[in-house]
Amino acid sequence: MKPIIAPALLALAVLGGTAGARAAQQDVKLPAETVQLKPARLPGYGIAMEKCAICHSADYVAYQPPGLSLAQWTAEMKKMQRAYGAPIDDAEVEQIGAYLAVAYGSARLKDPEIVAIAQKANRPAAAASAPAAPGVDVQALLAKNACLSCHSVAQKVVGPSYHEVATRYKTDAQAQAKLEASIRGGSSGKWGAVPMPPFAGLKAEEVRALAAYVRQQ
Repeated sequence: MKPIIAPALLALAVLGGTAGARAAQQDVKLPAETVQLKPARLPGYGIAMEKCAICHSADYVAYQPPGLSLAQWTAEMKKMQRAYGAPIDDAEVEQIGAYLAVAYGSARLKDPEIVAIAQKANRPAAAASAPAAPGVDVQALLAKNACLSCHSVAQKVVGPSYHEVATRYKTDAQAQAKLEASIRGGSSGKWGAVPMPPFAGLKAEEVRALAAYVRQQ
């Protein structure tokens, strides 16, 4: 004899199954990412902002032991590059390692090794240019306005390298005026999605000197 299932129990079973299916289909929304990398006036900061977030959040840095040295952070970056295929070259490994060692580890901005890495990134061997304008310290302007957090002379960081900009405008008769306008008023869409903020507080001679410096690269 077949077992008899009461209609009420059968209805409850069907409803329970339907409710379970609905529950299984519910969307789960995770909270928005709020952790940000610590800002720093080092080329590696811009590279980390652009490339590290491709694979993981900034929380990953906090999971590492505190006080790691330059050598240890650089080794971590090499592991990311070689073992996990992070899209960073050897120079970027060095620069990100220096940034992380200063921002999160035991290194200091004035350490000779950190200074050497920053100078190597921002001043390639043959890029020591003559002053762009008399009486204007271009290197001081670059440091004061954190320009080198987003640009370097020879390679892309957040924005294009100065050499890329100089190459694009090499044959443009309006190059100086266009670059001055971009520095003074900001720029968007010319080199990708990341906008360049305006530097309206700079003096006219400072803007002129910065534009001329970029063109010389």
